[in-house]
Amino acid sequence: MASQTHISLDFQTCVFKKEKVSLAGHHEYIVRGGRDLFKLLPDAFKGIKQIGVIGWGSQGPAQAQNLRDSLADAKSNIIVKVGLRTGSPSFAEARAAGFSEENGTLGDMWETISGSDLVLLLISDAAQADNHEKIFSHMKPNSILGLSHGFLLGHLQSMGLDFPKNISVIAVCPKAMGPSVRRLYVQGKEINGAGINSSFGVHQDFDGRATDVALGWSVALGSPFTFVTTLEQEYKSDIFGERGILLGAVHGIVESLFRRYAENGMNEDLAYKNTVECITGIISKTISTKGILAVYNSLSEEGKGEFELAYSASYYPCMDILYECYEDVASGSEIRSVVLAGQRFYEKDGLPAFPMGKIDQTRMWKVGERVRKARPSGDLGPLYPFTAGVYVALMMAQIEILRKKGHSYSEIINESVIEAVDSLNPFMHARGVSFMVDNCSTTARLGSRKWAPRFDYILTQQALVAMDNGTPINQDLLSNFLSDPVHGAIEVCAQMRPTVDISVPPDADFVRPELRQSGN
Repeated sequence: MASQTHISLDFQTCVFKKEKVSLAGHHEYIVRGGRDLFKLLPDAFKGIKQIGVIGWGSQGPAQAQNLRDSLADAKSNIIVKVGLRTGSPSFAEARAAGFSEENGTLGDMWETISGSDLVLLLISDAAQADNHEKIFSHMKPNSILGLSHGFLLGHLQSMGLDFPKNISVIAVCPKAMGPSVRRLYVQGKEINGAGINSSFGVHQDFDGRATDVALGWSVALGSPFTFVTTLEQEYKSDIFGERGILLGAVHGIVESLFRRYAENGMNEDLAYKNTVECITGIISKTISTKGILAVYNSLSEEGKGEFELAYSASYYPCMDILYECYEDVASGSEIRSVVLAGQRFYEKDGLPAFPMGKIDQTRMWKVGERVRKARPSGDLGPLYPFTAGVYVALMMAQIEILRKKGHSYSEIINESVIEAVDSLNPFMHARGVSFMVDNCSTTARLGSRKWAPRFDYILTQQALVAMDNGTPINQDLLSNFLSDPVHGAIEVCAQMRPTVDISVPPDADFVRPELRQSGN
């Protein structure tokens, strides 16, 4: 795999303080957040009278509420208005969150787009692909299009198209699903700076305001720190990441390991604890607070031996699938796959509709329900060395793919480490991996269903077979893991981490309204 040049991006802001940080020898620039910066939001949003939040899926509820609350704190008269399609079941939930037609903060999506100076397009990726021409036609000249995912850019590129030239195009991409963005923001009302990190990018700056608007948006969401990227780098890392360690790959490896442990005579409840609970609990907590190396260093000598065996056997098989996945995303084929899948949710060409089914009724996930029901409050599960070795191998392989593909360390660490252990895994610990696979964004759910079996099969057919056949441990691989510069970069990022851990209740609900309505 040929290495690409490491991206080092700079930006200029007239409102916020820019800081330089050194990550693994590379200089990068960030903006720290905090509630004490809300007073700067009117300056950052100069010229904006209405922010339209379009959609009420994963990100919409969190971003609309966080922006509204932050602007109220800043005593700004900027209106945050939620725009939904006619007849959407989400109107009731938006009203319950305090938005209403009566006070002009809730309405039809097309009217909201036409009346907004900053349009945050938070509908599903497939819906963006299907409706982008109409969306662009409704936007005011010199308005700003805000994205929380670079998918639309990837789709436009694959079609040989581009954004209109009379608007600005920016992105603020929280490194978490929407419920985490809101949950940590609410916790941050008591602990300044609590939140989830975001990347930001300016793709098109029509009148010179784009950078400060993007940074203001990120600060208003509660981001502890905001790092710079490009829309292209963001969608490549994000779509790839959710198919990798954020969801698809972790789904695949726990299925493979649960099956192996149970087949080798382990009690099913213990097999579940030693796979899912181990990853979503103690491993995630350890990485979040102490770094990846701390997982290995906390093991006994015997445990380290099991970890090394699993790491050595799993690293290259995981990298094999991750490499293929990244190139499918970068080439546009994975984006096209998502768009086509969205069209198959409905009847067409005389063929029936094929909406996504659920995975949570198989035996493993029913065992998980039983385990969680009996789990003591605060229990993080056992640290099982073999599972730890496989999971850390997957994480390090993903880090290496992104590094070789030229992504910044800020993006690599947030996409491969922080988003996993500080956002998604805590929710999986509360409700199970299957609940996440069945209820997160459409693009992520599609990706997990497509790629999880690939990780499952390659571990079962190659990694575990190689280990059983006595393949020697690759000592160079282990040495590289122990000395990898990413560990130092993670330490720097950890110092910017808020002091609060995300608190997820066992009944945490992050089902999108349309999924609740349809039962699918």
